[in-house]
Amino acid sequence: MELEINGRTVETDPEGYLVNLEDWSEDVAIYLANQDKLELGENHWKIINYMRGYFHEYGTAPNLRFLQKGLKEEFGDEWGEKKFLFDIFPFGPAKQAGRYAGTPKPTGCV
Repeated sequence: MELEINGRTVETDPEGYLVNLEDWSEDVAIYLANQDKLELGENHWKIINYMRGYFHEYGTAPNLRFLQKGLKEEFGDEWGEKKFLFDIFPFGPAKQAGRYAGTPKPTGCV
């Protein structure tokens, strides 16, 4: 699907993931979140930025288990709790945050 975001055309696959990862910007993340009726706050951006860093370091998006582990190490115990993460990203922390972060769909348990 083609999206028009701030005068740029950005293409997504049928699940809403960017076809060209280099098309990502904060404006793209905000646009995708708005489509889901979600306003991105500080905690959302922490997770989005963590996902982007993980992807750039490992070449793959973290699944939920690795996301929980990494966020817990980075931000504290609460961030490793599934309920806490689902309160932030109700459609699935790894899957939804990955879409907004411009990373490919995570493999495994999402």
